[in-house]
Amino acid sequence: MTKYYESETVYNYSWEQVTQGFWNRYPNPFSSHVLSEDTVCREVRNGKLHSKRLLTKTNHVPKWGERFFKAKSVNIVEESVVDPNERTLVTYTRNIGFNKIMSVVEKVVYKSLPDQPGKTIAIRSAWIDSSVYGFGTAIRAFGLERFKKNCAKTVSGFNYVLQHMFPNNPVALAAAAAAAASQASKAQKLREAAKHASDHMKAQAEHLVQNLSVKG
Repeated sequence: MTKYYESETVYNYSWEQVTQGFWNRYPNPFSSHVLSEDTVCREVRNGKLHSKRLLTKTNHVPKWGERFFKAKSVNIVEESVVDPNERTLVTYTRNIGFNKIMSVVEKVVYKSLPDQPGKTIAIRSAWIDSSVYGFGTAIRAFGLERFKKNCAKTVSGFNYVLQHMFPNNPVALAAAAAAAASQASKAQKLREAAKHASDHMKAQAEHLVQNLSVKG
């Protein structure tokens, strides 16, 4: 049975900024698995920008998978549609070759958050499948876990690019400040909890010593 995965990511940047940054995602420190990217075609149809790109990514597999995956890299087709009127960017990606061994189809919709000005949500859907008899379940499970890890790298890499393209973005700066404050608060609570535990253990030790002295 095909594995399905869905996730949502909110970027602290406007839709225009996210769309602009989308074409400059690579390279970044989190994209070492992306070896190359090439634009195959790009045209405007009915007021929408249609693009097709070819990406090459590394294809590391566990030992048990080497009998199925011989290639060290895999080609990915990425098709996208930018609709400036609806303010949406929709991308479709799929691997070329090895489809019977494992196919990964992904759709991502980037659109503005109407109730949160200056922010963009990315809704990601993915379908992972394999037709290898007897090993399909294991391959699909492996594909799903690897896809999740790559998604985390994609989000981190995209945020890295956006931060460098728009360093003075007020929404992102406010979000970063809030995150730092939250981390500081958590750290303070941990220090207080550790001190409380230490004081509690010290009190118990003193109580034990007193009891032993009385008995002695």
